[in-house]
Amino acid sequence: MPSVETDSALQSRFLEILGPIRDAVSRFHLVSLQRPLEVCENLAAKTPLIDVAVLGQFKAGKSSFLNHFIGRTLLPVGVIPVTTVITRISHGPGEGAVVTHFDGIREKISLERLEEYTSEAKNPNNDKNVAVVDIELPTLEEYAGLRLVDTPGLGSVFKYHMETSENWLPEVGAALLAISADRPLSEHDLALIRELLRYTPRIVLLLTKADLLLQAQQDEVVRFFQETLKRELNREFPIYLFSNRTDTELFQHRIETEIFRPLARNRDAEFGRILQYKIQSLARNCRSYLDIALQTSLRADEDRQALRDRILGEKANITEINEELMIMTRETCRHTRVNIDQYLNRFKKPLREKLTAALKGDMVAWEGNLWRLSRRFEEWLREVLAEELDGISQREHRHFYGTLLRAQSALDRYLKSFRAVLEGNIERILGVRMAGADWSVEVEEPSRPDIQIGQIFQFHFDLLWFLIPMALFRGVFERHFVDQIPHQVEVNFSRLSNSWEERINRAIEDMRKQASRYIREEIDTIEGVLSRTEGQTKTIQDLMDTINRGMEAVS
Repeated sequence: MPSVETDSALQSRFLEILGPIRDAVSRFHLVSLQRPLEVCENLAAKTPLIDVAVLGQFKAGKSSFLNHFIGRTLLPVGVIPVTTVITRISHGPGEGAVVTHFDGIREKISLERLEEYTSEAKNPNNDKNVAVVDIELPTLEEYAGLRLVDTPGLGSVFKYHMETSENWLPEVGAALLAISADRPLSEHDLALIRELLRYTPRIVLLLTKADLLLQAQQDEVVRFFQETLKRELNREFPIYLFSNRTDTELFQHRIETEIFRPLARNRDAEFGRILQYKIQSLARNCRSYLDIALQTSLRADEDRQALRDRILGEKANITEINEELMIMTRETCRHTRVNIDQYLNRFKKPLREKLTAALKGDMVAWEGNLWRLSRRFEEWLREVLAEELDGISQREHRHFYGTLLRAQSALDRYLKSFRAVLEGNIERILGVRMAGADWSVEVEEPSRPDIQIGQIFQFHFDLLWFLIPMALFRGVFERHFVDQIPHQVEVNFSRLSNSWEERINRAIEDMRKQASRYIREEIDTIEGVLSRTEGQTKTIQDLMDTINRGMEAVS
């Protein structure tokens, strides 16, 4: 393990390297590098804990894994997406938690109150504006140099305070990408790995829910993942299995022995390696932009506005770009409700028949006057409809994603086209290549359909129960209850459709905003490079030489 002096000297060299990068970012307005630079400077100055982030899609088992690892259920788990905010767990002298809000206000709370801030049920849509929750546990002394990070599903990361959550990704020290073993490696997983490769060399795949597969199937899935990663990313990554149902201790022991304990035991060396990796990645991207700046500066005799127009062309008009993106997504959103309604129509008749039969069977045992029967029917219908529609929602929701996937595909093509034109122009005109970039976003599922039962009687007959002899009229009212079922089924299917429509269209809008911001930052960065280079040839060359020498010194 490196000595304290060695670590201090290494940090000093890192800070020296970051100096010229900071100069370049400021001088040439390199917007897209500002956040990664800020993270590297903070890490180099403070030597904080290594953030070991557990990332992945919804219901991939991230929170369940961390609960097993720390030996107690602190993080929310369930069959629906329940984690609302980023939660960090580290060693501390006493049990407790601190909630940091987006306005900077910090609030100390007991562990018993965690769910009020971290779960979707108690903090829906992150209405309490929580930026991060930090938990301290004395039992994690063995891992005192690490901080475990639980994250919302990928869609949540972008949905709740999108910019803040995206800005958090550069802070990842080591990453465990949780993927359910019963589904294939998706494009979103690959995109997240590409994004993480900008910030950390320590990426591990965690195949959760391994109990769903036989041993031979587990081996087959691991081989498939290894081959896919090698083919798509030309990289090999460690792959570990995990299940909270079977062989949990065996799986967890291997993960602790081969991942967490070496990280904690060699914390200083690992931190230096991770920070060096982040700075090297930042330096590569900075040099890519400086290459553009240098070639632009060398063309001092060419009109700079003409050069800008040749490189950015029509793509530089962010107002027109936003209008195109808005038209693209708005047209897609118009079809969301139609698609959902068309798919759900097939479930209405079977549900009406099922509820009718169940009601006729259950009503026989109901007792009381008309008022009591009416309340019992409302309660029964509310409970049954909630259960049935919740089940349909959970089983069938993937069929509702048609417009979401179309919007994502269209935006992805638009961004790739934008990048291709920009990169092609830069390489053709200036002879340099831009660093690549990836983009991905998903949708969060509604937690539960909102079930409401309307008025059972057109007039409030049940308030006149004392005037109505039930021995004579009970059959009439029972038939009335049965007749209510088709209408209530229709109304609540409509509410379910509306809930999904709002959630999916909101996700599409989030994607549009993210795409627009990405393009705007790229345009701002390129315009900064092109407009601030006149007479800067020697300065740019000196910056590049200084960055190159600095990176050689710590390689």
